[in-house]
Amino acid sequence: MVHYHRYHQPRKPSESINKDEESQNLVMDCSTSVFFKRTRPKLITFLFLITFLSCYYVLAPIFFGPSFNLSLLYSYGTGDAAEVNIPMRSSVSSGTISCDRSGFRSDVCVMKGDIRTNSSSSSIFLYNLRSTDKISTTNEGRKVGEDQLLQHEKIRPYTRKWETSVMNTIDELNLISKRVNLVRNHGCDVQHDVPAVFFSNGGYTGNVYHEFNDGIIPLYITSQHFNKKVVFVILQYHNWWITKYGNVLSHLSDFPVIDFSRDNRTHCFPEAIVGLRIHNELAVDPALMKDNKSIVDFRNILDKAYWPRIHGLIEDEERESQEKLREQIASTPSLQASQQQYIKVQVQENPSKKPKLVILSRSGSRAITNENSLVKMAEELGFQVEVLSPGRTTELAKIYRVLNASDVMIGVHGAAMTHFLFLKPGSVFIQVVPLGTTWAAETYYGEPARKLGLKYIAYEIQPRESSLYEVYDKNDPILTDPASITKKGWEYTKKIYLDGQNVNLDLRRFRKRLRRAYEYKVSKSKLNLQHKPQ
Repeated sequence: MVHYHRYHQPRKPSESINKDEESQNLVMDCSTSVFFKRTRPKLITFLFLITFLSCYYVLAPIFFGPSFNLSLLYSYGTGDAAEVNIPMRSSVSSGTISCDRSGFRSDVCVMKGDIRTNSSSSSIFLYNLRSTDKISTTNEGRKVGEDQLLQHEKIRPYTRKWETSVMNTIDELNLISKRVNLVRNHGCDVQHDVPAVFFSNGGYTGNVYHEFNDGIIPLYITSQHFNKKVVFVILQYHNWWITKYGNVLSHLSDFPVIDFSRDNRTHCFPEAIVGLRIHNELAVDPALMKDNKSIVDFRNILDKAYWPRIHGLIEDEERESQEKLREQIASTPSLQASQQQYIKVQVQENPSKKPKLVILSRSGSRAITNENSLVKMAEELGFQVEVLSPGRTTELAKIYRVLNASDVMIGVHGAAMTHFLFLKPGSVFIQVVPLGTTWAAETYYGEPARKLGLKYIAYEIQPRESSLYEVYDKNDPILTDPASITKKGWEYTKKIYLDGQNVNLDLRRFRKRLRRAYEYKVSKSKLNLQHKPQ
């Protein structure tokens, strides 16, 4: 299920601006009167501005630490939870660690120089062979043997920073910068000539929504500008996750992933990003991406990842079908003519021309209890219907194949709605919205679906369509005012509306949405035929 965070919104842009203004005021006093006398008013203003900016940029890193320059690259987007993630590589000097901790959803640190892993101490070291006055240091003068500690940062590389209970389960990394005389005692077992991205597979991994929202999409956002010349280093590594998303990873990186905890070798990198950048719910903000990449570009990655496997499945099925047909004809020659006639009729009818509708079926909570009647009604309207019940072990390529070939997808609000990413832009997504889930349904799936280019239709059920109608008094706020209940917190929402509710659709009412979807797809198909080259 989706773990809601409605009441954990990030700081607003104005709050960030206020902090910057306060910082400027602290520095402003350093030399405001240097050119105050013996100048004309206009010249005073100009020289004051130049002096102020020079003083600010020279002294600010001393007051605010090495991450100051990095923070200048970031500002908050217009969305409630948007975070600006402009690539930081060019702004980071060699031999430094720059961390941005202003994001609501995640911290991100960038390291450049002689980078070496040490899994036994959960550390990533950055070694500096020569002294430099440009590095802002912490614990100045402290030495470990021959090594002088310059900077020590701690980070949990996971994208749900505001959820303390979850973040406490994420392995913490030490990022340590040292000035050393010799590095032969810190030799490299594996030398990489491309950057690394470090992230965790802990937290809510195991839930398909969180696997995409908190993992795969942020990984795409963080790494796509490397053009596959990047190594992924994973904390809390899961073999099943690699199996599940290996096809996708192969289109983001040309190199094998590294299990940080179990690989005790010293891996050396010229550059590293620790932590993943994230924009919004199941979203890629083009304004924050190199070459204005969008969620459609991410979906194209999925297309490339899954189609080779899908083609293999299709070929296997065709081969099996042909073999069965040959066996039947060989065993009963009299069937040959009838088989050929049957194939001819099937081709003439061509049921694939009907708009295809896929129902994502749920078992347990939030199930559609009259699903069979829904299937019958959809077929009467002219749809070719398939009921899909994806499980945790269902191969994603098989789900992708079904949804990529469909015109309409129907499902009840829940993690499985994440599969709208598998629909082609221009398809219809109908989300059945149970009581108490209106805000979440729109935020987590409705808005992201529209950004992908889908026609999104929300069907908010009425109290009579909820199984809760038979449990509570008709005037109970649980039925009449769900918003007042969800305000009480996640536990109330989960127990009452997510775990304790099923749906019995008012088919007469729902039929209007289905008809709208049918007419939309049919009209669009006719329009495409008119514009198709002859």
